[in-house]
Amino acid sequence: MSRDIVQSVSIASLKDTNINHDRSTICERSIATVRGRSLGATSGRLTYGWQTFDCTLGSGGRRFMKREGDGATPIGLWPMREVLYRADRGRAPRTQLPCRPIRQDDAWCDVVGDRNYNRAVKLPYSVLEERLWRDDHLYDIIVVLGYNDLPRVQGLGSAIFMHGMRSGAKPTAGCVGLQLNALRQLLEKEKPPQWIRITG
Repeated sequence: MSRDIVQSVSIASLKDTNINHDRSTICERSIATVRGRSLGATSGRLTYGWQTFDCTLGSGGRRFMKREGDGATPIGLWPMREVLYRADRGRAPRTQLPCRPIRQDDAWCDVVGDRNYNRAVKLPYSVLEERLWRDDHLYDIIVVLGYNDLPRVQGLGSAIFMHGMRSGAKPTAGCVGLQLNALRQLLEKEKPPQWIRITG
């Protein structure tokens, strides 16, 4: 079997969880909302229920029409697909979302034109930028967001996650960054969010 075989979560596997990603039945109480002071802001606030957390956004601010490499966080309502975590750095989040440990050969294809664009892949991979096993703590916990995945469109952006916050609250490359303790707290709620709304 090819080493570059896709490892992304399937819709069928989500049917075995308590998470509902049917847009026709969205409940407002299942949505975490991200706001910024302006479209160009690289920081903002994430609100879920009565709690609010500081967050970082893309270096390109927030955009309706995201493109690969623009550094923008995509505006819209995106499902929270699954949680990935570093088992060597902490326990698994106790969450209702699908959850699996990150392995040293896990990566994400962000190369426009590749057949696995915006999909999880396994190393070694011929063309690759986004390794999930990092020396820093940015990816100790990752929430994979369902942006540009059903369907995938080449060039509209890839690897949009919620993950740890950079030191000094530096902007992300297009993801939503949270302090790791805040991210864990959010995921471990009795009823965690199933969607994230990034406002315009």
